Amino acid sequence: MSNEKKGVLAAFLAYALWGAFPLYWKLLEHVPSMEILLSRVIWSFVFTVLAVIVFGMRKELLADLKYLWSHQKHFWQLVGASFVISMNWFLYIWAVTHNHLIETSLGYYINPLLSVIFGVVFFKEALSRAQWAATGIAFMAVIILTINYGSIPWVALLIALSFAIYGVLKKKIKLDATRGLAIETLFILPFALGYYVYLFTTNQASFLHVDVKTDILMIVSGIVTAIPLILFAKGAQNIPLYLLGFIQYVSPTIVLVLGIVLYKEPFSQIELLAFSIIWAALLLFSGSKIIETRRAQHKSA
Repeated sequence: MSNEKKGVLAAFLAYALWGAFPLYWKLLEHVPSMEILLSRVIWSFVFTVLAVIVFGMRKELLADLKYLWSHQKHFWQLVGASFVISMNWFLYIWAVTHNHLIETSLGYYINPLLSVIFGVVFFKEALSRAQWAATGIAFMAVIILTINYGSIPWVALLIALSFAIYGVLKKKIKLDATRGLAIETLFILPFALGYYVYLFTTNQASFLHVDVKTDILMIVSGIVTAIPLILFAKGAQNIPLYLLGFIQYVSPTIVLVLGIVLYKEPFSQIELLAFSIIWAALLLFSGSKIIETRRAQHKSA
């Protein structure tokens, strides 16, 4: 199997696993969302550090930490990114366990287009007319949904916004995915442990207080977090960015299907119209990126 095929398979599996996450978090809906987040941070840190040791990357991890400490701008950017991704995780967990899967899906459909706008604002990236049109069309769909709901779809917008901000903060920081997750969770670890101490001392903790199944699910959340991230890194190394960008829509599509088919969340004709507009916008956007990339490759050949 060629490297590109391996990359496509790894990226597809990563996004498929991310799309299937609601199945996992639903098993923990009897646990408060904040405690699920704390558990995810702690056990992600434990398992990624173990992975670093097992794969012989201790020296590289220390080198990463030294680099970050000597480049304070990158250090504080990563600290900020750690808090933003924690917020994103919390929103995702809360949305899934409170029956907002369709809105969660909407957030991850909107995210790439929001990231594009951030690229223009913060990194002076240029967009073609088709890409501007796609972005405008997608936001028309958000306006339709806002009118339909009678309120702004805050869950979707905050999920999209937090992930887009995370992308901006991490754009210039090149870190291996496993070591990067270890460092990011390290920054949040003191807060997670401190809050857990509070939960235990006030008898509010679910961990070790409900049943063995809950305890195992909370511990394994660390592995569940790390595996798709590692697969994503392998995929990103071996396939072009435009292809990776196209595969990313696998995840919100799975979440949307789960919300409608498995969890029977209401999905009106207006919502179908709005999502259809977003899908059209994403096809226009992705198609223009593919054409643009191929033209650039043809010119350089």
